[in-house]
Amino acid sequence: MNVDMTPEIEPATAADAPAVIALWHACGLTRPWNDPATDFALALGGAVSTVLVARGEGGVTGSVMVGFDGHRGWIYYLAVAPAARRSGLGRALMTAAERWLRAHGAPKLQLMVRGDNTDALGFYETLGLARQDVVVLGRFLADGDEA
Repeated sequence: MNVDMTPEIEPATAADAPAVIALWHACGLTRPWNDPATDFALALGGAVSTVLVARGEGGVTGSVMVGFDGHRGWIYYLAVAPAARRSGLGRALMTAAERWLRAHGAPKLQLMVRGDNTDALGFYETLGLARQDVVVLGRFLADGDEA
């Protein structure tokens, strides 16, 4: 990708699912307890969520999932193909995600990064995102689990 060119970033379609999911795998973003195909489909099917993709000569070169829960805008699965890294594509995807969230009325954006992912933490800090004094709690809601 040419650094001087603004990448074309647009909403993904259902046909993009295999390429986007392969990108997420290549970037190490998937985990055994999250089905990326389900995540992708739910984001595309939601009224206030989507997946944005950047396309290059070889197909999908980047993606970001965005959603607005009515209180905060959330960013997930920001991925840039290894061959396209350090080209400005990650920054362009974040700009597109922020634009989408503003258009949907989100007053603030948030994202979660695993504590040991120093590369991602450094990237987001260069974009002006700051660590928040928050503790994330969770519970799996798999079928059959009673809490």
